[in-house]
Amino acid sequence: MIPSTYPDDATMAQMTARMLLDIRAVHFDTDRLFTHASGKQAPTYIDCRKLISHPRIRSTVMDFLTCKVMRAAGLEAFDNIAGGETAGIPFAALVAERMALPMSYVRKKPKGYGRAAQIEGEMPEGARVLLVEDLTTDGGSKLKFVDAIRAAGATCGHTAVVFYYGIFDDTIDRLAAHGLTLHWLCTWADVIAEARRAGDFDEATLADVERFLADPDGWRDARGLD
Repeated sequence: MIPSTYPDDATMAQMTARMLLDIRAVHFDTDRLFTHASGKQAPTYIDCRKLISHPRIRSTVMDFLTCKVMRAAGLEAFDNIAGGETAGIPFAALVAERMALPMSYVRKKPKGYGRAAQIEGEMPEGARVLLVEDLTTDGGSKLKFVDAIRAAGATCGHTAVVFYYGIFDDTIDRLAAHGLTLHWLCTWADVIAEARRAGDFDEATLADVERFLADPDGWRDARGLD
């Protein structure tokens, strides 16, 4: 079912942040650091995949994401919803169900057997595709998925995520230069504001996390980290 009513962007951001904190998808630890996919260490980690195990919260967040995209792009802007392998696949399926549209998914690289396909499911030539993912940092992985969609003969001008880091100055411009508009529900700033309001973490931890997010490389350098 397509949601017909939704809060304003600020309310959706605050509520999404609250739900991510409630399911313990947000991790801050300035002593025992997390190693990210880049290999770099950080005091922050967010696991949006946990949403799929919490039906009520999952449903609310997917309603928000669907409504935000439709409000920005239009109710008839898409013909297909694509998820990026692997985290984006369940969210794409949930958004596709709400929009009553076909769903497909994009592999990180073509599989090395059978049809050697990179796009799974049906994605007709000329289809207007919305790429759905769990989160984005600097947008790099989105460009690879979008290039695969376009190489298959479809178009893709929009991508939607639950969480956007919001700490890299050139992300939006980088995506825009590739003909891609990013839609998101909340950022680190929203999560920290909600965590501070509700007391989810102590102030010393939140302050140190804010210092990291303001200058990740400088924060690491000060601690002798690579």
